Amino acid sequence: MAEEKTTNNEELDQQVVNEEEKVEAVFEEVEAAPSDEEMGELQVANEKIATLEAKLEEESNRYIRLQADFDNSRRRARLDMEAAQTYRAQSLVMDLLPSIDNLERALKMETVGEQSQSLYTGVEMVYRSLLEALKKEGVEAIESVGKEFDPHLHQAVMQVEVEGTEPNMVVEEFQKGYMLKDRVIRPAMVKVSQ
Repeated sequence: MAEEKTTNNEELDQQVVNEEEKVEAVFEEVEAAPSDEEMGELQVANEKIATLEAKLEEESNRYIRLQADFDNSRRRARLDMEAAQTYRAQSLVMDLLPSIDNLERALKMETVGEQSQSLYTGVEMVYRSLLEALKKEGVEAIESVGKEFDPHLHQAVMQVEVEGTEPNMVVEEFQKGYMLKDRVIRPAMVKVSQ
């Protein structure tokens, strides 16, 4: 019987130890779990982190947009500079065109006598040298007669019916048109068939 009591006591002791371990585990869990105050601080910290992450994302996007704007501005400035270089002679050409027109009119005059022939030759030389200088800058005369009317290249001042000619064809040129590289400086004034 004494053995039975010892065994019962040992079992009871063991149960008490097990219960104490369970109680200690519950206390550890309670101590490990954050308190309401700690939960509040954790929530505030998480909100602060979320706010800072949003600001970082916003600033990152702003930086990317600014970089893109800067790249676009630099590209636009480069294109403007290239266009200015390409078409730098445009204002000079525009100023010279009336003089070229006058030289062309002078060359249409008939010459009589040796003196007028030498004057004609001099005017022709000036005219050709001007055209050559303009050609070096990329200026070309627009060919019109016999071509189809193009409103980008021609300015129609008259329309006439011409037999044997298709409609919308240039039949006569009143004033030459000129292009600087790929840009029309002055459209040709023409007569167009109906």
